[in-house]
Amino acid sequence: MFVHCIFVANSSLGLSIRLYFTKVGLGTPTDEYYVQVDTGSDLLWVNCAGCSRCPTKSDLGIKLTLFDPSKSSTSGEIACSDNFCRTTYNNRYPSCSPGVRCEYVVTYGDGSSTSGYFVRDIIQLNQASGNLKTAPLNSSVIFGCGNRQSGDLGSSTDAAVDGILGFGQANSSLLSQLAAAGNVRKEFAHCLDVVKGGGIFAIGDVVSPKVKTTPMVPNMPHYNVILEEVEVGGNPLDLPTSLLGTGDERGTIIDSGTTLAYLPPMLYDLVLSQILDRQPGLKMHTVEEQFSCFQFSKNVDDAFPTVTFKFKGSLSLTVYPHEYLFQIREDVWCIGWQNGGLQNHDGRQMILLGDLVLSNKLVVYDVQNQTIGWTDFNCSSSIKLRDEKSGAEYSIGGHNLLSSAFNLTVGRIFMFLPVLFALLQNFSAF
Repeated sequence: MFVHCIFVANSSLGLSIRLYFTKVGLGTPTDEYYVQVDTGSDLLWVNCAGCSRCPTKSDLGIKLTLFDPSKSSTSGEIACSDNFCRTTYNNRYPSCSPGVRCEYVVTYGDGSSTSGYFVRDIIQLNQASGNLKTAPLNSSVIFGCGNRQSGDLGSSTDAAVDGILGFGQANSSLLSQLAAAGNVRKEFAHCLDVVKGGGIFAIGDVVSPKVKTTPMVPNMPHYNVILEEVEVGGNPLDLPTSLLGTGDERGTIIDSGTTLAYLPPMLYDLVLSQILDRQPGLKMHTVEEQFSCFQFSKNVDDAFPTVTFKFKGSLSLTVYPHEYLFQIREDVWCIGWQNGGLQNHDGRQMILLGDLVLSNKLVVYDVQNQTIGWTDFNCSSSIKLRDEKSGAEYSIGGHNLLSSAFNLTVGRIFMFLPVLFALLQNFSAF
């Protein structure tokens, strides 16, 4: 069995930066909720009735909905004595008493946080039932009921959604819960369409197109892979092996919940110097205290070099200039690479590759076999998945939930990896 989720991407008029989110149904009767898909975290949570500082409107053109457990006939709170709570939080509740509910807190690097309690209820997704056809799939899952948000999660409306859908490896993630229930294979794929917006997000065994893979680093909290070399314009950078190590803070994380790409200071400096050496006459400006920008009227792909990451297993990821550069207005470009040293201490030595480099690629996370792979792909076309139970193969196509709302303003860039959270608000002109 496999599941098809529809992606939507929105950008501000001058930016090729995307916020990708999808729609799920929760409760009985079912209501619809828009959640950002994030491979860098595990928890599915939505804003709930009675929430303090939850957003009430969104500039994305979507209707925000507060989940109300009391109005769902299939909803029930998770007690601290429940196996899910004890497994997820180990000994967090050493003196658990009857009737005490299991609570959660997720804090991001800028101080923004979400907190609430866990509930069990029905989630409704789209199950492929034929080529480019779907039917509802209902499953009982445990998710967070957010009753308090802080920081930009509660105060901003420009990119507000109903919650976050964590697609990490932990047993608490939606993927793990669906797999444990026998509903899906523990494998999923996404294709983020930076050209038309939207794309593909599907759970199941991808049979076409075939992708070359690299092994995941075992026992890591995120989707970590082993980076062996970095080239700029075909020239390998002289990097110490310690910089490309596989430790918790030094591995390379693949994360759809992060918009940009974050590099340790040494790697960042080398990459930028090699890129800018191709155009020594550029006058650089700093925008929003973090982006290096310049005026340029020529074709950037002709003027700047590609950046290629080479991973274990001979898997490469080539990032073209039009992918690592983005426009804030006509003839004004900014560099998408970010210096991890300017983030909080948890991210200084981390290599983290987000949507900046993952867009226009089919990325396959085979959690069952602990591999990740990708290939360049037209995300508005279709892929083919296999149903393990029946052996049937179906085509899954790309979608944009809000195709008519593609140019709605998004003023924030999200990094929803729990240790990091990056923001970008309203570019100012030079």
